[in-house]
Formats: sequence, C-alpha cells, structure tokens
Amino acid sequence: MNTKRLIRWLPRVIGILFAAFISLFALDVFNEGYAFGELLIALLMHLIPTLLIIAVLAIAWRNEWIGAILFGSLALFYLVSSGELLESMILTVPLLLIAGLFLLAWLQRDQEQKAQ
Repeated sequence: MNTKRLIRWLPRVIGILFAAFISLFALDVFNEGYAFGELLIALLMHLIPTLLIIAVLAIAWRNEWIGAILFGSLALFYLVSSGELLESMILTVPLLLIAGLFLLAWLQRDQEQKAQ
C-alpha cells in the first residue's frame, strides 16, 4: 500500500518543488534597478513559466494521463525552443520525470479500476 501512495503523490510533490525551483529564477529582477511598476511587470513576466507549471499541475492533479501528456509536451517544447541541448537538460529532465511519474500513477489507477 505504501508503494501505491508513493507513486500517487511523488509526481505532485516533485511538480510543486519544480515550480518553486523555477520561480527562483524570477528573483534576478530585484537586482536590475527597476522602478516599482517596472519591477512588478518584470516579476510577472519572469513568473510566467511557474504559473504555467502550476496550471498544468492543477490539471494533472485529477487527470494523471493528461498530466503526463502536458508535462511531456512542456519538456519537448522547452527542448526545441531553447536550442542548447546540454543546458536545456536542467529543465527538461525534471519535466520528463514528472510526466513519467504521472503516467505511472495513471497506469496504477487504471489497473486498480480494472481489478474491481
């Protein structure tokens, strides 16, 4: 029973931690010397990836198979759009890991439903 709970909660927890990690990149706007209004706009712009990950995580919370597709799509999009293979792995690998874990959680839930 503990393994099933781990498989169910691990992608969610890693997704939350990944969103927190991505949001750390937004802190560099405080060193740029913006005025208050410009600072808010710059901070919002830098937090768009975090908001996107949170939105995908909210969708994936109930629909694991959709989460697997969306997180995999985010990984593929970032890999293609970045142009740098090695540097993009820092963000692509966690997204692929989360996608795989959501897929595993969905397969586990599907097997449990078929068994009943």
